[in-house]
Amino acid sequence: MAESDSHKRAKSKAAGKTGQTEVQLPRNRKLDALTAGGRHATEVERSGAPSLLEKAARRLKASEAPKKTLKVPHGDMDAAAEAMRAAGVSGKVENLSGTKSRNVRARK
Repeated sequence: MAESDSHKRAKSKAAGKTGQTEVQLPRNRKLDALTAGGRHATEVERSGAPSLLEKAARRLKASEAPKKTLKVPHGDMDAAAEAMRAAGVSGKVENLSGTKSRNVRARK
């Protein structure tokens, strides 16, 4: 399935001018965006399905970046925060436009 324009726009904005998109991860997975210094990883997930949100959170966990962000539509922010907790990932959940965000701490 082809990526939507809004998905492409969100991940290229997250990578910045000199960052990378579609960064290779272990086990043949790909991270949506990584900044140039490798300090900030971003995953964009437009569907609100809990299983897909948790997969995106696990991809963030597999990245070595200290800062992790999961970008989702505004209505799915609660489910995304819960998926990050379930996957054991600390980071930030943002809406697609970046106007609202929420910090998430992983469960111990």
